[in-house]
Amino acid sequence: MKITAQEEYGLRVLLRIARHENGEGISIPALSEAEGLSTAYVAKLTRMLRISGYINSTPGYKGGYVLAQPADQVNINKVLKVLGGALFNKAFCEEYPGAVKLCTNSIDCSVRSLWQMIQLTVDQLLDKVSLQDLINPEQESSFLLESILKQNAK
Repeated sequence: MKITAQEEYGLRVLLRIARHENGEGISIPALSEAEGLSTAYVAKLTRMLRISGYINSTPGYKGGYVLAQPADQVNINKVLKVLGGALFNKAFCEEYPGAVKLCTNSIDCSVRSLWQMIQLTVDQLLDKVSLQDLINPEQESSFLLESILKQNAK
């Protein structure tokens, strides 16, 4: 399993918007320069985040993108699913049966059980992480995320 570029960059763009000073908007060119991404790619990511209700665009001289809701109310699991989808969904088996019409393991599949358990574990952990948790410097965020992981293990 891999984190896609779209998930990584989309989350970085959202964090950049959340960290922007004084609640003023940040433009696509400014986001592009700050993250080292093309303006076209940043435009694609901001469009996805805006349509999903995570950011708003503001017109004018100090316009650009701002958070649509407080950072502590933005669930990272939901953001990542908007940007890239779930690691595993039940439709996967129907969409990728192999060379035959139905998967040869559609009735009894221990691999499907594994993917479902991984998805459940990832969901349980990421549902506890908000955008606010990631705004802090890496050391603070790391400490906070470790404490969430320890709570999740109990």
